Amino acid sequence: MVKTESEGLPLPRLTPAPRVLIVLAPFYRAIADGLLAGARAVLDEAGAAPEVIEVPGALEIPPAIRLAAESGRYEGYVALGCVIRGETTHYDTVCNDSSRGLMLLGVERGLCIGNGILTCENMAQAEARANPADMDKGGGAAAAAVHMIALARRFRAGPSGPAADVMTAAVAASTRTA
Repeated sequence: MVKTESEGLPLPRLTPAPRVLIVLAPFYRAIADGLLAGARAVLDEAGAAPEVIEVPGALEIPPAIRLAAESGRYEGYVALGCVIRGETTHYDTVCNDSSRGLMLLGVERGLCIGNGILTCENMAQAEARANPADMDKGGGAAAAAVHMIALARRFRAGPSGPAADVMTAAVAASTRTA
């Protein structure tokens, strides 16, 4: 069963279909395949048109998204990969820097990104989180990207778009109660 809600929000169905780039780091191939299956199912349900590229590891996901964003071909991005704690502090570096890179792209460049880079203590945790029939973190990341695309479309519509309609209704309601 495909999960279509992210933190209680119904999945928007966008028209026209947004082009979404899935950037996949297949270091753990079975985990990556599960994440990808979940993401594809949610994007299909939302009516999005996904494309997939692969990069060597989680640290390469943010730069790949930045390069793709410069093309102007995509409205949103889904970052998928897995980092499992090992014996050194490299885990901390990869987790922190990949997450920070994605956050900076979202905050500073306004990109619509769903973060599905798993950061796990062990393989069992990764397997549960990647499985579309279990925790479905790939689907959750895709849903987050779709929600962000919907918000971007709303706010970029300008003063005559849906955002203005909400503001006009709020102003009208506050005027009636004053």
